[in-house]
This record gives sequence, structure tokens and C-alpha cells, in this order.
Amino acid sequence: MPRFWSRRRAEQPDPLAGPLPDPYLSVVVPVHNVAEYLASSLDSILRQPLREIEVIVVDDASTDGSTEIAEKYAADHDRIRLVKLPEKSGVSIARNVAMPLCTAPFITFVDSDDDLPPDAWSTMLRTLLRTGSDFVVGSAERVSSERRYVTPLMKRNHEVERLAITIEDAPLMLADVFVWNKIFTREFWERAAIHFPERTRYQDQPALTQAFLAARSFDVITEIVYEWRFREDLTSATQRRVEISNMRERRGTKLLTLDMVREHGSAPIMDVLLREILPIDMWEHFRAAVVAGDEYREVLRDMQQRIWNDGTVRFEHTTVPPSQRVMGVLVDQGRWDDLATLIAHIDSLGGPAPRAVVDGREEVVLPFRDDPAMPADAYAVQPVRGPQAGTHSGR
Repeated sequence: MPRFWSRRRAEQPDPLAGPLPDPYLSVVVPVHNVAEYLASSLDSILRQPLREIEVIVVDDASTDGSTEIAEKYAADHDRIRLVKLPEKSGVSIARNVAMPLCTAPFITFVDSDDDLPPDAWSTMLRTLLRTGSDFVVGSAERVSSERRYVTPLMKRNHEVERLAITIEDAPLMLADVFVWNKIFTREFWERAAIHFPERTRYQDQPALTQAFLAARSFDVITEIVYEWRFREDLTSATQRRVEISNMRERRGTKLLTLDMVREHGSAPIMDVLLREILPIDMWEHFRAAVVAGDEYREVLRDMQQRIWNDGTVRFEHTTVPPSQRVMGVLVDQGRWDDLATLIAHIDSLGGPAPRAVVDGREEVVLPFRDDPAMPADAYAVQPVRGPQAGTHSGR
């Protein structure tokens, strides 16, 4: 059962009051070609009320002027230490290089194109000091030039405060695959031997899965502690998704996560992983497959069949919207022309698909509903729960 803590902040002494060890918090900032955003990000760190910090900036062979900006900040602020990598190595290596240099009892991360709200860390540290947990997780706000919002899943995970819990108490937290909205104790990080997988764009998910599974307890708070910038200058998501290297990296990350949870040995956690977490972004790959080549499609289909199958959970029994479940079934069957037809139809609707009641059950009206090869459960508005997943590997 969760060990929920009751705290009345106004009546408790402030654990951050009085002299603190210096440094008290190590802040790891990987940098690569973010000259437009780097100064704002570093300024947001330096403005934090907590002064007992060390900021370890790792420049990953930037070529756009980021190195010079980082050099100036390091020269002007004794809290900032700059490490330069001789060649482009990736964010995982940059973070892994920084970790042995951290000397504070607590560790956090900031991506160099993001900003922090005015007081990102105080509540997080106070929470950890009162509970003794291994790490704390705060909410994050997505920020673009047009709006600010909290994603639905982030809202769901941070709707209420939950203190000193384990992943068995809140398995959906495994979907929080971001390293930057957390503060870890250095003792936990070293004890758990957490390591970012290298040479992949999806390094956070295995590292955070490892952390959640290894934690004796962690805290979840409702406060927004991070401003996650939406980069308008980035190449479109669709264009990046069609790269075969991207697809191979995503398959590797999902299968590694699956193996880690399987080894943990909890059937309820595995069930949440298969039904709610791993399917979250599959629609992006399904859409990319329409314009991608045969090799991409082969890797995508292999990933899907190794994760969602008769030994785990069929994709039509996941909790993603029915349109995505239908896409997944077509991918599983290798029906690429039909996948393109389905997606074109969905896009032509300009809104939600119409619904119909069939045998007392509400379904979406989408192509191939009458095809005997298509499972009716894929079209159900409310996901139909198939057999519960056990601790199978999905291979």
C-alpha cells in the first residue's frame, strides 16, 4: 500500500532554512548547437533562490556559437563549470561524462534549450528532506510561442501529491520518461548505477525506467518545476520519424524497457506498460510508415509483433484511441496500402470519426470494420480489455 505522507507545511520547520552544504545541488546541462536559447536557460538557473549549486555544462562540440556563450558564462559565474567534448557524442555521453563530476548530495538536469520557472527546486528539495525518498518528480509545462499547457498524461500523473510511494503504487509514472523534472539523491543515483544508453535519441526512457524500478520510494508533487520548450526551428516530427536509424533506436529502447519491467517481475506493472505506456507514441510511427521505405516498415512491424502479441497484450486491447488501434492492427498484418487508406480517411474527416452502436457497443466508423481479418475490439470506443499480460518478454 502507498505510504502517503501527511504534511502541514506551515507548521513544519523549513529544512532549507539556515546554512546548507555548498554545493547542495548539482545541475547537469548538456549543450549542442542551442545558441538561440542557451543564455536564457542558464539565466533561469542562476536566478533560482537556491544559491548553493554547481552547474556542470557539457558542450558537445557545438558549432553555432554555443561554446562561446558557455565559455563566457563559466568565466563570469564561479558556479558554472564548463566541460568540452572534442567531438559530437550525443546527449547521453554528455550527461554520463558529467555525472562523476557532481559533488552535491542532490542532482538534477536541465536541457539547454529549456527554462526553469522562478523557483523550480525549493519544494522538491523540501519534499525529499522530509520524506527521505530517493527522488522527487514535479510537473512540467509545455511552452511554445503561442501557448503554455500541461500535457494530459502529465496532468494525470500530477493531479494529486503522492509521497514516499513505489512504482507498484503508481505504475503509470513509468510514462514520465523525462529526466529534467526530477531531483535525485546522488547516493541513490550511484547505488542504482543509473546510466544513459549511448548513441540513441531515446536515452531517457531506459534510464528513468531503471530509476523508478530501483527506487525504495519516490515523491510526486503537483507543482510545475520545468518549462519544456517546443522548438519551432526543429525539423518536422514526421520527417524525423521516417529515418530508419530513428526507427531502430525506438525499437531498441522499447524492447529494453520491456525487458527491464519483465525482469522486475510485477504483472500489474507489465500490464500498464503494455496497455498504456509503450503504445503512447506508436501512432507517429504508423503515420511515418506510410511514406517510409520497406526497411522502416519491416523494423516497425517487428517491434510491434515482439511487444504486442498473444503472449502479452494484443494491440487492439491497448488504451490508445480506436483510430490508433486500427492502425496498429493493419501494421501487425503488414497491410501498408490499407494503412495509407485509413490515415487518408481519418485526415479527411477534419474531426472525430462518427460512431455507431453495434450489438450494444459503441464503435467508431472507420474503414475495414466489415473485414473479417480485423478484430472488432480495435473499433470499440471504450477499449476492450483482453487477457492480462504476465511477465512475458513479448519475444
